[in-house]
Amino acid sequence: MTTIVEIERAHVGGVDTHADVHVAAVIDPQGGLLGVESFRANPDGYKDLSVWMRNFGTIGMVGVEGTGSYGAGLSRHLRSVGLVVVEVDRQNRQARRRQGKSDPLDAVEAARAAQSGRAFGTAKTRDGSVEAIRALMVARRSARESRTKAMNQIRQLIYTAPDELRERFIGTPPWRLAEGVALLRVHADTDQVRMATKTALATLGRRAVALDEEGSRLDALIARLVDSVAPELVQLVGVGYDTAALLLIAAGDNPSRLRSEATWAKLCGVSPLECLLGQGDPSSAEPRRRPPGQSRALAHRAEPHVVPRTDQDLRCPSHYRGQVQERDHAHTQALRCPGGLPLPAPGIAVRSGGPGPHIPAAAS
Repeated sequence: MTTIVEIERAHVGGVDTHADVHVAAVIDPQGGLLGVESFRANPDGYKDLSVWMRNFGTIGMVGVEGTGSYGAGLSRHLRSVGLVVVEVDRQNRQARRRQGKSDPLDAVEAARAAQSGRAFGTAKTRDGSVEAIRALMVARRSARESRTKAMNQIRQLIYTAPDELRERFIGTPPWRLAEGVALLRVHADTDQVRMATKTALATLGRRAVALDEEGSRLDALIARLVDSVAPELVQLVGVGYDTAALLLIAAGDNPSRLRSEATWAKLCGVSPLECLLGQGDPSSAEPRRRPPGQSRALAHRAEPHVVPRTDQDLRCPSHYRGQVQERDHAHTQALRCPGGLPLPAPGIAVRSGGPGPHIPAAAS
C-alpha cells in the first residue's frame, strides 16, 4: 500500500512601496499570481494588507522594496504580526524590459525574487537604539555640512570685504572666526557695501555658532547611545563615536542577519572582487577593494583597514632616525612622510636649519 504525503507549501507576498500607496501581490508556491491590491501607506493600510495576504493561506515570507525608506513602517508591522520580511533592493530588469514599468509588476517581481532566493537579505528591524543613532546622525551630518558651508562663505566674504573689515579678521584662527564675526554690530552707514558685508558676516557667524552648539548637543546624545549599545567598540584604537555609530548603523538593530564576516565586509564596501586583467588567465586576477555601486559604511575613512598610528608610534625608531639625520630633513617633516623622503635632485642643496630646499647661486 502506497501512502502519499502532501506537504503544504506556503505562499509568498511582494510589496512595491511608495509614499502614499503600497501595491501588494501574492503568488502561489509554483509562482502563479493569486492577486494584486493597493493599500494606503498608514497603520490601517498595513493592517488591511497583512489580513488580505493571509486570506490566500499561509504566507511564508514577504519581499518588500525599500525597507529602509517608504517600506520601513510596513516592514515593522509585518514583523509584528509574525511574517518574515525579505529586503528586495533591485527589480528584475529583464522582466521590466519585456513588460514595462508598473507598480503591480514590481510587486509581483518582488514576491518572485523572495521566492526564488534572488533576494534573501533579512531587513533591518529599525526599532531599537541603533535606529535612534541613525536619526541623530542624519541631523549631525547636516549640521556639520551646513557649518562648513557657512564658514567657507565667511572666509570668502572677508577676502572681498572693505579694507577695515578685511584687516580686522584676516589671519584670525578658524575656531575663533565664527565667534568674531557673530559679534559684529550693524549700524546705519553711508557705505552700503560695508553695511551689507557686516550684516552678511554677522548672520553667517551666528548661524555657524548655533550649528556648532547644535552639533555638540547631538554628539553628546550619540555618545550616550553608543556607550549603551556597544561600549567596547569605542575602546578600539582609531574608533571614535562617529565611526562606531556608522558601524552600528551598517549592522542595524538585528546584527544576527549578517551570516558571515564576508557579508559584513561587503556591507561596509570593503569586499574585494576578482577582475581578470589578462586574456582570460585566472592567474592574472587581482582583487578590487570596492565594487562599483556598493554602499560604504565608512565613507569618511580613506583606508578603513589601516589602523591609525597611536601616540607611541609617533616616536621615530632608531634606524628611522638615522635615515632622517643622513638626509638632513626636519623631524616634523619626516613625521609627515613615514616612508622617508626621497633624496634631493642633483643640483639642489638642503638647508641645515630647515626643511625647505634652495638652489645655490651659480659660481661666477
